[in-house]
Amino acid sequence: MAKQSWKPGNMLYPVPAVLVSARDKEGNDNLLTIAWVGTVCSDPAMLSISVRKERYTHHMLKESGEFVVNLTTKKLLTATDYCGVRSGRDEDKFATMQLTKGEAEKINAPIIMESPVNIECKVTQVLELGSHDMFLAEVVNVQVSDELLDEKGTFRLQDADLLAYSHGEYYELGEKLGTFGFSVKKSKK
Repeated sequence: MAKQSWKPGNMLYPVPAVLVSARDKEGNDNLLTIAWVGTVCSDPAMLSISVRKERYTHHMLKESGEFVVNLTTKKLLTATDYCGVRSGRDEDKFATMQLTKGEAEKINAPIIMESPVNIECKVTQVLELGSHDMFLAEVVNVQVSDELLDEKGTFRLQDADLLAYSHGEYYELGEKLGTFGFSVKKSKK
């Protein structure tokens, strides 16, 4: 198989497409679509988001040090795209997209009630990296939709129709191909 060399770029795809919600010190709320989000630590639970300095939400994150990562679904596809191309300087994206605003439990920020999972975060460090600042944050609370709990109380995130983003396009997650550790699991005799 032949290969081509391209200029350095971020080709780590697919990634989750999430809606980040934040509030500034005056009480203004905003939503921002982010695909540059990731897990960085499990104990304590931490994640990171990377945000361009010129984005309206950037000052909210710097001022408050708090935000919510709202997982997105197929039903939230239009809102996910819209909130990434429109500015909160010009409109209330919660109202425009007819999203129900709820409140985080452990921080001062809104959540999206239609999101199946709301991950409440407190910033621990801001890394200025160039075009983006990376906000490292500790997860302080997670709210999950009752609709994703089965009759035994098992959380079934795989039933949420989560979105993925790949090089400018949105996808829904597909068929399960295996489970963690399947490649080394011993067969039952």
